Parts: sequence; structure tokens; C-alpha cells
Amino acid sequence: QVQLVESGGGLVQPGGSLRLSCATSGFALDYYHIGWFRQAPGKEREGGSCISTDDSTYYLDSVKGRFTISRDNAKKTVYLQMNSLKPEDTAVYYCASRSIFLGTTVRDMCARKVGDYWGQGTQVTVSS
Repeated sequence: QVQLVESGGGLVQPGGSLRLSCATSGFALDYYHIGWFRQAPGKEREGGSCISTDDSTYYLDSVKGRFTISRDNAKKTVYLQMNSLKPEDTAVYYCASRSIFLGTTVRDMCARKVGDYWGQGTQVTVSS
């Protein structure tokens, strides 16, 4: 059974940091791009940070320089380190997988917000 389970969300003050984790099971992570997406209330889901099987990354401009995505295939986990958080980063954060055999680039995965499997999301709230 394919599963992606996000954790690490919470309430943080502006300027603070959080590290999200996406624990995967039921598929061979080595053959999947992974992306972190977010959806704020009343807004469309947006792609933020994506990482390929060879560790190349793509970031949306709004998070570039503040967020870092990384993966540990041995632990079957993908991380999102979020620094210098702003109130506008408040959203539910989801991780998703995309098989490399479908030919989607990591840039397209983020830009088109495509994923084969999705987690249930974790809430991140940035507020003083």
C-alpha cells in the first residue's frame, strides 16, 4: 500500500523555522521525484519545492533561498527545511510522488503540480 505521511507542521513566529518530513512506504523511492506543495485557505494549491532522483531541485520563486528540500532514500523520507518563515507561508503542506518512468521533469512536477500519490497534509501556521 502506497503511503506518504507528512509531519512536522505547527505554529511558528515570523522569522522562525520548521522542518517537515514526508515518510514514504509501499513504493521504491529511488524511482520517484518528490514534491512539497501547499494550499492556503481560499487559494489554489501551488507547487513549492521538488527534488529529483538525482537530487536536482526546483523551487518556486516565493520560497527560493528560504526553503531547502532534501531526500534520504535509505530512510525513505523527504524533508523540507523552511527558514525565515512569513505569514504568507501559512498553508497546509502536502508531499507527493511522481514516477520517473512517466517522463515528467522535476521542474514540470512543481510547475504543473502533478503527482501520482499524495499525503494527507500537515498544517503550517506562521503568526505572532
